[in-house]
Amino acid sequence: MRTPTFVLASASPARQKLLQNAGIKAVICPSDFDEGQIEMRDAAKLVQVLAEGKADAVAEFLRANSHPQIPHPNSCLVLGCDSILVIDGEIHGKPQDAEEAISRWQQMRGKVGELYTGHALIDRRFDDLNEAMDRSIVRCQVTKVHFAEVTSRQIAAYVATGEPLACAGCFALEGKGGFFIEKIEGCHTNVIGLSLPLLREMLRELGYDVADFWS
Repeated sequence: MRTPTFVLASASPARQKLLQNAGIKAVICPSDFDEGQIEMRDAAKLVQVLAEGKADAVAEFLRANSHPQIPHPNSCLVLGCDSILVIDGEIHGKPQDAEEAISRWQQMRGKVGELYTGHALIDRRFDDLNEAMDRSIVRCQVTKVHFAEVTSRQIAAYVATGEPLACAGCFALEGKGGFFIEKIEGCHTNVIGLSLPLLREMLRELGYDVADFWS
């Protein structure tokens, strides 16, 4: 069986780099899924619905359109991900502006948050009769993040870099935000954008070995 093309339904540089560093050269195909249409109070369900929506949107696009980097469009794996941070029971996505980012950090400092990332993996394959055999798995990974007691000056300086404005948790663990994280409980790559151990297990459930995708 041919190893399918791995497709990342995201424009996130952090997720792309995670996969690349782990040996998976993914084809980047950002989703146009409208996240604003989904409203849920359950964080785990929310990220799974959003991740599945992104993956589905890209899978549908690939059904109707060719892609120069996907030689066999009927044999590909589409991964969609979505992350949110929960602090004091409140769900947070990316901050809208610097003012919101500063306010968020004032709330987060010295506390423990939960970073939820939904993962949706769609396996697009066809049988010998050219009939679709699409399969999908949707999972959620949760990691606890212990935030440092950062000063107001440090918060202002960090937000001024622009880094937290592009992150669901208002920080980038692999960037300057790493200075302000005291401890991680759980999968650390989950905090960066996707859980590599969870992805390995999802691939296994679909009958693949992660080593098959190493470039």
